[in-house]
Amino acid sequence: MRVLAAMSGGVDSAVAAARAVDAGHDVVGVHLALSRAGGTLRSGSRGCCTIEDAMDARRAADRLGIPFYVWDFSERFRDDVIEDFVAEYSAGRTPNPCMRCNERIKFAAVLEKALDLGFDAVCTGHYAILRENASGERELHRASDAAKDQSYVLGVLTADHLAHTLFPLGETPSKALVRAEAQARGLTVANKPDSHDICFIPDGDTRGWLAERVGATRGDVVDRSGAVVGTHEGAHAFTVGQRRGLALGVPASDGKPRFVLEVRPVSNTVVVGPKEALATAEIAGERFTWTGAAPAVPDFACHVQIRAHADPVPARARLAGGALTVTPETPLDGVAPGQTAVLYDGTRVLGQFTIDRTVSAVPVEA
Repeated sequence: MRVLAAMSGGVDSAVAAARAVDAGHDVVGVHLALSRAGGTLRSGSRGCCTIEDAMDARRAADRLGIPFYVWDFSERFRDDVIEDFVAEYSAGRTPNPCMRCNERIKFAAVLEKALDLGFDAVCTGHYAILRENASGERELHRASDAAKDQSYVLGVLTADHLAHTLFPLGETPSKALVRAEAQARGLTVANKPDSHDICFIPDGDTRGWLAERVGATRGDVVDRSGAVVGTHEGAHAFTVGQRRGLALGVPASDGKPRFVLEVRPVSNTVVVGPKEALATAEIAGERFTWTGAAPAVPDFACHVQIRAHADPVPARARLAGGALTVTPETPLDGVAPGQTAVLYDGTRVLGQFTIDRTVSAVPVEA
């Protein structure tokens, strides 16, 4: 096949491209320029898609003997990922920019352009497995290495995406083996640190970054009864489950710490309460997609995962009135609107939805 290898400049995508070459495919490497800031530099393991990353990707492509290009997706990244991130926080939700990037950039814009150019598939260094079921349909499954599994952030993929995607690293038992393979192949990225945090906020100061774009406006911090217990400098700086950064002038009656339970952007109010009130009995959302074939029935058993590295929880999912509602067997902890819930059947990813509504397992009276 003609394969476009998305090369981030890291070790995973470099080895994935190498394996695509070994498989006999006609491979072309491409690096995505997602920032218009020409002087953007990498700081250790913070950030990605920087000048250094582009140079590392080019060196890897040269080592593999494949053509290499840089595609400028900075404008679309700004519109579909960065602006979405700001809008979601402004609306009191907690978004996952990596999910949006996978959905709208890496497996939408890039794949669309690749197919237009005559490529058959896009290859990435994600840790996930593609399998065909008895009907010949592709399914997305967890990677062999549970510690590196990235199926959660790929939960936004659709059947069309899966039909034109390759994940060469999915069956690899450990990241150490990938690094050793890179070393043996003479790839200079063999020991390069993994990137983490939000790539467009490389210093990790999300609160400060948002304050510059949204502005800081003083508001009230209230308890579950509505009583004012403190003030804040901007509701956008808080998310459900947060404890640090709360300036509370009125101590709790039980003397225990309080956590953010809700963010209300319209009234610029932050609601706090006991840790027990973070337990969530139900989540629901109207923005959902299926990763492959949709479930055959509207009410089905599954496992739900609400964070990239969270444990999956047995649950019951129901489709009704255009919304997907999930009731876990045991309450979920600290779920915020805007987060992504990914549904599994064993190792298989069924689909995902953006959480619009949560129901606390602890009544307000408690």
